[in-house]
Amino acid sequence: MSLLRRRKAPENEIEPQKPDVEEEDKKSSKKNVKENKQKWSCIDNCCWLVGCICCVWWILLFLYNAMPASFPQYVTEKITGPLPDPPGVKLMKEGLKAKHPVVFIPGIVTCGLELWEGHQCAEGLFRKRLWGGTFGEVYKRPLCWLDHMTLDNETGMDPPGIRVRPVSGLVAADYFAPGYFVWAVLIANLARIGYEEKTMYMAAYDWRLSFQNTEVRDQTLTRIKSNIELMVATSGGKKAVIVPHSMGVVYFLHFMKWVEAPAPMGGGGGPDWCAKHIKAVMNIGGPFLGVPKSVAGVFSAEARDIAVARALAPGVLDTDLFHFQTLEHIMKMSRTWDATLSMIPRGGETIWGSLDWSPEEGDSPCKSKSRDDAAQISGQHDNGTDSKAKYYSYGRFISFGKDAAEAHPSDLKRIDFRGAVKGSNVANNTCDVWNEYLDFGVSGAKAVEEYKVYTAGEIVDLLNFVAPKMMARGSAHFSYGIADDLDDPKYSSHYKYWSNPLETKLPNAPDMEIYSLYGVGVETERAYVYKRIPTAGCNIPFQIDTSADEGDEGSCLKAGVYSVDGDETVPALSAGFMCAKGWRGKTRFNPSGVKTYVREYYHAPPANLLEGRGTQSGTHVDMMGNFALIEDIMRVAAGGTSEDLGGDRVYSDIFKWSEKINLRL
Repeated sequence: MSLLRRRKAPENEIEPQKPDVEEEDKKSSKKNVKENKQKWSCIDNCCWLVGCICCVWWILLFLYNAMPASFPQYVTEKITGPLPDPPGVKLMKEGLKAKHPVVFIPGIVTCGLELWEGHQCAEGLFRKRLWGGTFGEVYKRPLCWLDHMTLDNETGMDPPGIRVRPVSGLVAADYFAPGYFVWAVLIANLARIGYEEKTMYMAAYDWRLSFQNTEVRDQTLTRIKSNIELMVATSGGKKAVIVPHSMGVVYFLHFMKWVEAPAPMGGGGGPDWCAKHIKAVMNIGGPFLGVPKSVAGVFSAEARDIAVARALAPGVLDTDLFHFQTLEHIMKMSRTWDATLSMIPRGGETIWGSLDWSPEEGDSPCKSKSRDDAAQISGQHDNGTDSKAKYYSYGRFISFGKDAAEAHPSDLKRIDFRGAVKGSNVANNTCDVWNEYLDFGVSGAKAVEEYKVYTAGEIVDLLNFVAPKMMARGSAHFSYGIADDLDDPKYSSHYKYWSNPLETKLPNAPDMEIYSLYGVGVETERAYVYKRIPTAGCNIPFQIDTSADEGDEGSCLKAGVYSVDGDETVPALSAGFMCAKGWRGKTRFNPSGVKTYVREYYHAPPANLLEGRGTQSGTHVDMMGNFALIEDIMRVAAGGTSEDLGGDRVYSDIFKWSEKINLRL
């Protein structure tokens, strides 16, 4: 069989490949590569940003843990010079020892809360912290966390099926979050001179509840009374030194009246209980007369920091992203926390001023002078005023528009909001989170705006108008007036008056000392310029107007907030007035003549990042690490008196402001 063999084609017959086809293939491949490179979404950018931040964070954390423990101190001393000994070391060298038992009363939000019973979404969280610690559940299951931190809107107590309770022991408030101390520095320094857990007691309580409800639900006041009695008895009869902070100051005022009142409403300790068991009360950053910031919190769920963040990123806090309207959820939750109403300003226009007057007016009060120039010891005060001060009154707590804030009272045209008809919000049925403004309507918001200006005497009426459910509960537990006749039995028999120093008498304990310890030299919120949002929809219809700004570095109006001297949270007027004047000597508020003292701590920020939050801070929480403050507390706890501390120490104009207040003593 013959084989047929395919003849190979000559080389000149082979078709050559077209060069243009190859070039087109190369161009198309390059084009595809370019297109792939250009497909870069916003999510990719966010992931890269988060990844870079995490990598940098872990590297810094590794370096921090790898460096010797003495390295930060070494660097700080090289920059600022040798650091002073901590108060515990200093007083131990002086030979001071633990003597009087010490009781800590934490303030609002600084005490940890843990879950004891919850809904199905909180499975696995039994006795885990919902408040304080890492706040991990806020990120993992935010709506579930909100449900469990919210109290019943009708009763102000636990919702059905939920039990959140305060953490017990010193760990309840030593740290608010990992690395963020509250009481830890003071506790550590007290331990240096011999204190331990049996001579220190953290009176933890649920800071969301009204003061009397902490007794009704948890018997907290009874536990405080029993622990103080036990500590006094086991220390050989040495009286206790009480150290309240922030809202804990007015909580302990309530306790001192409760413990004397007869059962069942009171503790049944009798009129001499405080004289027998308390050596001194050393109030830190006490809002005796309230805090203007609390008004903004109830009114619009914001303060200066929130308002500035809102201005920098408009719409972010109000957005319905993932069906989570941040500020609306915060308002719904916080308006069930009745304890916040304990810090609404007290005393009305008599204390805080009116349309044309305020105690701080004319004194450039947004920040006190330098530490060296402003020091005033035991009654030496500067009587000068600022003749160039622009006309406005800090008594105008809320003004709608900068013009209203600065207008002469005769030029203000105000339409009374009381009795105004509230409309209905068309967005009521479509909003994901309910708040009282949804039942308020456009007409209600407009009525609030048309009143123009609200003073301290009108703030309670305003809050009754915009937050009726919250104020209905609060009015049964708190009062904000000034007593005409303190001998009227209602003031001693009903608990709603017990936390108001202007409606109660101090205990009959002439040997007891009361100190007001607070920071100054920091701009502190005093009054606000607001605007109404006409198309609020599901959002809060009122916002701080951050465009209201004087533009002057020395101005007290910045980003819609008027500032005065204080500790960044509590104005010096609120923290210092009662010890400077209201209780000074024998007055109708202090008939037994309990000795009172004012000690201010001028704010000095940390010199560098390695110094942490500083040892001379005067801000509301950071001052808990202030060495001078800790030393004062330790000296009294070790048996010292006001003479050992040097009496009053004042940097602000608190005595001058107090003299301007026409309060019958």
